[in-house]
Amino acid sequence: MKAQIGQDIKKAAEILKNGGLVAIPTETVYGLAANALDSDAVLKVFEAKRRPEFDPLIVHVGSWEQLNELACSFPEEARKLTHEFWPGPLTVVLPKKEIIPDLVTSGLPSVGMRMPNHPLALKLLSLLPFPLAAPSANPFGYISPTSAQHVVEQLGDQIDYILDGGPSNVGVESTIVSFEGETPRILRWGGLELEQIEPFLERFDSSEQSSDNPSAPGMLSSHYAPRKKLIIGNLKELMVKYANKDCVYLSFEETHEMSGEVLSPSGDIREAARNLFAAMRRLDSGEGELILTEMVPESGLGRAINDRLKRAAYST
Repeated sequence: MKAQIGQDIKKAAEILKNGGLVAIPTETVYGLAANALDSDAVLKVFEAKRRPEFDPLIVHVGSWEQLNELACSFPEEARKLTHEFWPGPLTVVLPKKEIIPDLVTSGLPSVGMRMPNHPLALKLLSLLPFPLAAPSANPFGYISPTSAQHVVEQLGDQIDYILDGGPSNVGVESTIVSFEGETPRILRWGGLELEQIEPFLERFDSSEQSSDNPSAPGMLSSHYAPRKKLIIGNLKELMVKYANKDCVYLSFEETHEMSGEVLSPSGDIREAARNLFAAMRRLDSGEGELILTEMVPESGLGRAINDRLKRAAYST
């Protein structure tokens, strides 16, 4: 039976209090939420997503006080970032307290936490006496969901309720900044841009992070992938190279003769980020055996878009 879609926050809260699973809206993508302090509930998340247990989960909090209850330390730079960008698409990785089950962090001594910038998610968190572990509400490794309908199509028979908050208005996951060592590290580019972060950190390591033994969510080399083969390059050259194949395209702003999707006809990188996962889904469920795509400008949210495209194409 498919999960009911609705906006009953009290119903969602009761399900979560009883150890169930609820898909929740956030400004980035929809999350599959469970009580972060209940290992049995968290295990249901891994089972529903078919997610390997070596991939840690992000914990969603509703207040800074809650963060202090979960983290052993809260460095000044992390404090500055969170007070500037929370609620918002920023995850900070901090040393964790024992109250957080090892299952949530895949045995790591640190935990990623964020405060989502969505009114329904924040209202839900305010009704709960615990934080929520909430990775993206999709089968592991597949395209992230940006609407309630995306969730019901993929995981509707695996969860108890879907809280419908409309389309995600950022469209890519949060930026992850680790404060485990002396120098902050950018573990994943997302909805918070480099240009926004720079004024708040004296120095940081932004070298590309990708691992098969990840220290934060979304760092696996193959992730966010459609079922069809996705190939990145110069679109016009790819169209010539694969002219004898049944192809569709995903472009940044230019329309081509073959069937495809344009992320932003006006060249707006934020619009492109909002449209990325939905466009990939449409191409993946439509005609064509190959998806040909291109990188977008490497500025602002373009870094996050390109990161997702590279991980989506990795296993092809």
